[in-house]
Amino acid sequence: MTNIVDHSTVGLHGRATTAQPGTFHVYDTTLRDGAQQESMRLTVADKLRIAGYLDELGVGWIEGGWPGANPNDTAFFAAAADELNLKNATLVAFGATRRAGVRAAEDPQVQALVDSLASTVCLVAKSHRGHVERALRTTGEENLAMISDTVSFLVDQGRRVFLDCEHFFDGYRLDPDYALEVVRTASRAGAEVVVLCDTNGGMLPSWVHEIVSEVAKLEVPLGVHCHNDTGCAVANTLAAVDAGAIHVQGTINGYGERTGNADLIPVIANLELKYGWELLPEGRLAEATRISNAIAAVTNVVGSPRQPYVGASAFAHKAGLHASAIRIDPNLYQHIDPAVVGNGMRTLVSDMAGRANIQLKGSELGFDLSDRELAATVTDVVKEREARGYSYEAADASFELLLTEYVGERPAEAFTVDHWRIHSGADHTGRTVNEATVKLTANDETHLVVGEGNGPVNALDQALRRGLSMAYPRIADFELVDYKVRILDSTHGTDAITRVMIDTSDGERTWTTVGVGSNIIDASWEALVDSFRYGLLRA
Repeated sequence: MTNIVDHSTVGLHGRATTAQPGTFHVYDTTLRDGAQQESMRLTVADKLRIAGYLDELGVGWIEGGWPGANPNDTAFFAAAADELNLKNATLVAFGATRRAGVRAAEDPQVQALVDSLASTVCLVAKSHRGHVERALRTTGEENLAMISDTVSFLVDQGRRVFLDCEHFFDGYRLDPDYALEVVRTASRAGAEVVVLCDTNGGMLPSWVHEIVSEVAKLEVPLGVHCHNDTGCAVANTLAAVDAGAIHVQGTINGYGERTGNADLIPVIANLELKYGWELLPEGRLAEATRISNAIAAVTNVVGSPRQPYVGASAFAHKAGLHASAIRIDPNLYQHIDPAVVGNGMRTLVSDMAGRANIQLKGSELGFDLSDRELAATVTDVVKEREARGYSYEAADASFELLLTEYVGERPAEAFTVDHWRIHSGADHTGRTVNEATVKLTANDETHLVVGEGNGPVNALDQALRRGLSMAYPRIADFELVDYKVRILDSTHGTDAITRVMIDTSDGERTWTTVGVGSNIIDASWEALVDSFRYGLLRA
């Protein structure tokens, strides 16, 4: 897919961008450069799923990996030929220019790019004279010949070719004439786009803009590939676009080695929402949050809640002053409508909350708190509990249970607990034993149950669900998926207050409850009981 953008569009602050009208490439490298992130391991199946999500988003190009150099990537391209049906994107094979002293037609890794069946190839080449001489251990002239030979060979094989100039910005600062000659050589050999790479991630936006502006005088189609080591990858990418780049590379959620690559979602969102360009198929930007989360689930690397546009906290409001203004007009404290990127506004409940926060949050959860006196009462209760160690910012389920005590007709208790106890010890073999006893009443029937677990909290969980399952079979679907403990006032030593947060899922949705106590068992029990109460209330 090609994304057509009229670069005469007026940009931010009324500035017209300097790039010429033509084809603009949104190029994703999550499967290759993003996969270099520490602890990330992607199987062929993972890569196929992620490629499908990227195609749903509507990016123009998906870099699948390095066939021939990496067996997993070779297998991916083989599988993609049979299983991947891209509707919007073009699959790209990544590789390097030929080895020094070897013709491109005779280099096995260059041939592997042809064998991948990818219609487009992105080559990486040295553009920093120091890297040419010390890493490749060859001459500047031979490096240029390697670029020319490899690009022209692949073009002759019917491939579209992009060329990544590795370490370009650092190389330009060292020897601008040589760096520019690399760009000229690649373009003359048939490369459609020459991509300027901030491989070390050390550039700043003004530096990027200055250098790209100079390179743009060659009238060669330029791209940009930025890493985030200065925290400026997205800003540097936009600076390059302002200076004339027509091709942007990045990864979903900013994945990548060290501090990551340019996060492609804010790059796209900024170009669409701030510059007014149309890069993705209509309506696809609204899928950005869903796709960001879906890819995070596949990679098992959770995105930051503070991620621009799609993070859970991107449109979260905590201060009472903000909430008061948002009740009048949400745009007073939001730079866009969150729905445009598939996200939503959240009101946080904390000791900083005013009445407006409580009213907004109550409305989100379906409670009418328009009565000012009632809202003020609930606000006071929240602040008092927060002072004792509770935190309702993320524990929406516990906050909803609190509201049921004050608003409308209070629902009947799903169950009551008469007493519980936990015994931890060891058997005759020395094996640790954790045994919980719970006496509870549900549906007018009383049960005394025992549960064993690999820890006291697990034992309580087993006992509680055993007693409740007799009255509520749906309990079998409830699963504790996360458990977090925080010690408050740690200067008090063993006398400190403990806060526990529990995430529970029924397979369709996940909810969070909070418990506070003088010890971890008491706090865990409160959060655990509330997790079951809430799940049954919603079921």
